[in-house]
Amino acid sequence: MKSTFQNITGSKPNINSNQAPGNTQPAESATPQSQGYLRILLPLTAMVLLIQYVETMLLPGIPVIQNYFSTTEPLVAWITTASLIAGVAISPLAGKLGDFWGKKNMILVVLIFYVAGVGIAGFSTSIYVLLFARALQGIGFAMTPLSLAIIADTFPKDKMATAQGIIGVVAIIGLVIGFVVGALIIQDLGWRYAFYTSFVLSLALFGFVVKVIKKDPLCAKGKVDYIGVTTLSAGIVLALLYLTEGPSLGWFSVESLALLTSGVIFTCYFFVYENKTTNPLIQLSVLRIRNVLVPNLVGLVSSIATFIITYATIYYAELPKPFGLGIDVISTGLMLVPAALVTLVAAPIVGKIVTRSGPKSMLFAGSFVMILGFVLIIVARFSVTGLAAAMVCAYAGIIILSIPTANMLAISLPRDSSAVGQGVNQMLKSLGSGIGPILATVIMASLTAPLVSVIGGQTVVVGHLPSSMAFNVIAIVGLAVMAVVMVICLATENYIIKSPES
Repeated sequence: MKSTFQNITGSKPNINSNQAPGNTQPAESATPQSQGYLRILLPLTAMVLLIQYVETMLLPGIPVIQNYFSTTEPLVAWITTASLIAGVAISPLAGKLGDFWGKKNMILVVLIFYVAGVGIAGFSTSIYVLLFARALQGIGFAMTPLSLAIIADTFPKDKMATAQGIIGVVAIIGLVIGFVVGALIIQDLGWRYAFYTSFVLSLALFGFVVKVIKKDPLCAKGKVDYIGVTTLSAGIVLALLYLTEGPSLGWFSVESLALLTSGVIFTCYFFVYENKTTNPLIQLSVLRIRNVLVPNLVGLVSSIATFIITYATIYYAELPKPFGLGIDVISTGLMLVPAALVTLVAAPIVGKIVTRSGPKSMLFAGSFVMILGFVLIIVARFSVTGLAAAMVCAYAGIIILSIPTANMLAISLPRDSSAVGQGVNQMLKSLGSGIGPILATVIMASLTAPLVSVIGGQTVVVGHLPSSMAFNVIAIVGLAVMAVVMVICLATENYIIKSPES
């Protein structure tokens, strides 16, 4: 069978005789030449690198921004929340429109919002203007699932896992660069220059995408299910609002329970409506495919673990001794460099193993390595070397998990739903990334020890900081979360991808 699909570089598709479980599409893939692969991958990795860099770069500047605008902690926390919620709300819609109108077209649309958001942020006259700008930036987060969908459409299946691994490594490298470079820019030039430099990079990226990525053909026809998009987005956004506002409003306050109840109602209505409509956002029958359901559940749960360990590690590294290691932001960023280097080496190896042996063994390997990271948090966090080793295991585990889950979705999703499927997966990961820090924060706020100081010859309690027990409990919770991931992985239907030459 020959496909009418034409890949982004204009190359003719190649037929791959191997068919993954659950995929209802013909088992063929485009096979551009090596230059074609690079042409596709460079702008996609640049998008992921930029998003991770900007989001991480901003973290050292949040206290500075709070002081600059003389605002409150709950309000300044929305600097991260606003972009997260906007990204969650837009990802499924952007994915669906990408399936209908072309993925390059949608990348350019969301990238325009991102460029505008970064530009406005640098010239913000108030905290509210900055929050509006951050929400615009959040719309740009849809670039990530659209990029993964382009890889699924254009790369042959035997090279897809390696490309997905490169995307994952670039994301971690962006995180490390953001910590170090962001801290330096904010320290030496001020927080506005963090956005000014990002604005220049965003404009350059826009031009790069316009020039390098060729327009892809429309993969699907039909109408956008706006009711489905709205109800699903509303349900997840309200759940995120409950999680982010719960600590300040109270988990069982009227306002918090109203958010949670509304989120559950919208989410339940989404599933009811999707079963009845003739033009659903995503065919719910697709979720009955094991290799679509498993990566979505693994993405949600493993994101919780990822952000638990990341948030707790960074917090512990910067706490004053004896509560933590007492190092500065730049040193914390440098501490993450070994983890980035390990993922750089591991990603292509994992990609080849997934291609040759299937995803199942790598899912368990990634879970085990992340579990080792949480164990090291308990037993070896008391030195920079020990904490760095824990993060090496954690980030290596993240990469080992992310490559097979991305590959399973790319292989198993019907082609006309690839972008919206990746968008829903990104939305679930965002939900997990919202839950993780909340869990870590609640534990640290609940288990504290007194901070004492000698004043006038007397020992006085001047505050409370997270105790050693708090970080042990965080690690135990992370271990429990990863145990859930391993149980989910048992449902994986393994497959082996054969190269066209074999």
